[in-house]
Amino acid sequence: MGKHVDDLQTSVSISGTAISGTLKHVTGYTGFSGDTEEQSGNYLALHFAVPGVTGVTISVELVGGTSDWPIILDSDGLVVVRITNKNTQYLKVTAGKAGYVSFVQAYSLSDLILNTA
Repeated sequence: MGKHVDDLQTSVSISGTAISGTLKHVTGYTGFSGDTEEQSGNYLALHFAVPGVTGVTISVELVGGTSDWPIILDSDGLVVVRITNKNTQYLKVTAGKAGYVSFVQAYSLSDLILNTA
């Protein structure tokens, strides 16, 4: 079953290199994974884009995650990741375009609040 952003989180924002906000504890999230162990927990939904530039490829890696990472984002720029340890995991985002220098940024997750069941 799919989820809306409001089902997953509240007040999520990025300030500098830190992501903060509250991640709700979600169960039965079959739209995230077919693996029953990954269908419950705390999920972070984000949108990444490079406004005004076409042909940019954006990849997101949850460093310290258990899934197949990094992933190349679709044209919608949306990504959902399952956060299991906000203190050891972080997001690494890479944006690049052929012939240009790539932009790489790491984002801390330690400011997130992970609600429990």
